[in-house]
Amino acid sequence: MGRHKKSIERPVMPDGKYNSIVITKFVTRMMLDGKKQTCQRIVYEALDKLKEKTDKDPLEVFLKALDNVKPVVEVKSRRVGGATYQVPIEIRESRREALAMRWMINAARSRSGHGMPETLAAELFDAFNNTGSAYKKKEDTHKMAEANKAFAHYRW
Repeated sequence: MGRHKKSIERPVMPDGKYNSIVITKFVTRMMLDGKKQTCQRIVYEALDKLKEKTDKDPLEVFLKALDNVKPVVEVKSRRVGGATYQVPIEIRESRREALAMRWMINAARSRSGHGMPETLAAELFDAFNNTGSAYKKKEDTHKMAEANKAFAHYRW
């Protein structure tokens, strides 16, 4: 727990093309060196490729893929009397969304392919179908929490 006051949550403007706050947050998290226009172009291209692949609304596919990757629980290390326990805790919604986006972006970046729009589209498509690296990361997190359920009473 931090010793300073809580940070305020700043309002986020929706993006221009899809009028979605989630897309804006995704673009901002993906951005490197302040190159927002480049990131927007990559995300929009990836969503266009998703539309070609699925013949569905790309925003719906994106949101469903993000929901499929959002974890419900995670483990945190707690030190009790000299031993360190991995204690499973539930995650608040904002952190769930942040983790899902981070995992999707990292999975797309580590994927080999022709370019970021293609790899991001492929990762989104895999997450939509409950496969892929980001979805596997969520499953691993849940397995870890399930395995350490015995230490849940150390939560505080």
